Amino acid sequence: MNQELKVSVVIATYNMPDWLEKVLWGYENQTYSKFEVIIADDGSKEDTQKLIKRFQENSNLDINHLWHEDEGYRRQTILNKAIMAAKYDYVLFTDGDCIPRADFIETHVRFAEKGRFLSGGYCKLPMNVSSLISCEDIKTQRCFDPNWLKERGLDGSSQLRKLGAKGKWADFLDYVTPANASFNNCNTSAWKADLIMVNGYDERMQYGGPDREIGERLENAGIRGKQIRHRAICVHLDHARGYKTRESLERNLKIRRETKKHKVIKTPYGIEKHT
Repeated sequence: MNQELKVSVVIATYNMPDWLEKVLWGYENQTYSKFEVIIADDGSKEDTQKLIKRFQENSNLDINHLWHEDEGYRRQTILNKAIMAAKYDYVLFTDGDCIPRADFIETHVRFAEKGRFLSGGYCKLPMNVSSLISCEDIKTQRCFDPNWLKERGLDGSSQLRKLGAKGKWADFLDYVTPANASFNNCNTSAWKADLIMVNGYDERMQYGGPDREIGERLENAGIRGKQIRHRAICVHLDHARGYKTRESLERNLKIRRETKKHKVIKTPYGIEKHT
């Protein structure tokens, strides 16, 4: 592991301060300390801004809050701004509803490799379990214990298998899994230079696959995904998805088909719009 690698952790959020608070508790309890936090805020209201300010004043976390006006779903725009704002050469993307296990950043650093991006995993929690997780549950890491979660209603062998995998067993599961090592906003890391090379996220895209699309352009450029879904773990808190529409999904699929068909590497609708 490159102990000197510094990481810019980009957390995307929008009007979920209760969940974001739990996520920031998770970053307060990391085993790896050489990182900054960039909160990519797609126009949240004042309660989110107050929460972030409280952490900036009282936490040891190095937090940069990037915010723009709420003009509809513009998540890819604020993520591109976060890439530009990143102080460090390595960028880890996650969401404001994903609590990281204590070894989350350490694992990404351990597997970071030139010419690759990393594809981590998550355990999706139901609303009742999401709501009951406390700061103490995160500090003690019991919210990542499969037995603790089962006792509170979590079901699903795939979810529990990811949480229970350790050491060589986790290595083996990542080797044999049929899942693609895709770019996933909730748990993916990449080199900043590679992200800039492909011009970041395509800002035409809304909910439903924009992270997959940037990963496909990275693959077109020869930057291959590496699977760490049983080793880099976060728990995904439940929430509604009012921004999910059939129109956005169909439009995004069309863009992704063009990316694959024409082997697109650099989108004309990305970072360079802001420079």
